[in-house]
Parts: sequence; C-alpha cells; structure tokens
Amino acid sequence: MSDLTRIPAPAGVAAAAQYSHVVLGTGRFVAVSGQLPLDEDGRPVGEGDPAAQARQVFENLRRCLAAAGAGFDDVVKLTYFVTDMAHLPAIRAARSAHIPDDRLPASSAVQVAALVRPEFLMEIEAYAVVSG
Repeated sequence: MSDLTRIPAPAGVAAAAQYSHVVLGTGRFVAVSGQLPLDEDGRPVGEGDPAAQARQVFENLRRCLAAAGAGFDDVVKLTYFVTDMAHLPAIRAARSAHIPDDRLPASSAVQVAALVRPEFLMEIEAYAVVSG
C-alpha cells in the first residue's frame, strides 16, 4: 500500500462530497485502461442494469490493480465515462464496496454520447501510486 495524502478541500475550493480534490503520493505510477462491464470470458454483464455493470467494472478494476501489485487503497484518480449521469448512484454504490469514504480518490465524471458498444452504460479508468 502506498502512502497517499488526500486533500478534500484545498483553501478557497468548496469541499467535495463524493471525491477528494487532490491526492498525492510517491512511488510507482500505475495506469489502468478504461474497464467495461465484461466478464472474464469477454461477455457483457448486466445489459440495461447500471448496478450490475458497475459491480463488474469495479471487479475488473480490482483485478487489473492486483496485476500491478496495487489495490483500491492505492488509487489516486478514477474517471467515469457514462452514457447517462443517472448511473452515478450505482457507480458510487459499487465504489463504496471497495473504497471507504475516508479514502476517496480524485474523480471526474463525463457523460458521453456512446461507448464502444451500445449495451455498455459505463467505462471507468484508474490511476494509482504504489510504494516502492
């Protein structure tokens, strides 16, 4: 696990409710490509179900982070690409299953017109810093 500092409200910036404005640390940088709601065999999960898709995406992120010797405690930034902002509560619920509220990374959410396939409601990428 890395030693990260989270700054939820820098001076002069309104506090963030669901993310940290700034996260910093030292160590190895890990970039995880946007993950889609695909199972380990490449089959779509949860067509039309944002909660099921979010759970699968976070499981894929967990596996990718683990492959780099990292975990969700090491994540400094998540970027959410969603086809509808109404999916954010499902994403936050899946995120909460992996990341406690006192360790929230910096985050951005972007609504997009479409993802690579029409059944995908979201894609999430991660950046992490791992000690050593």
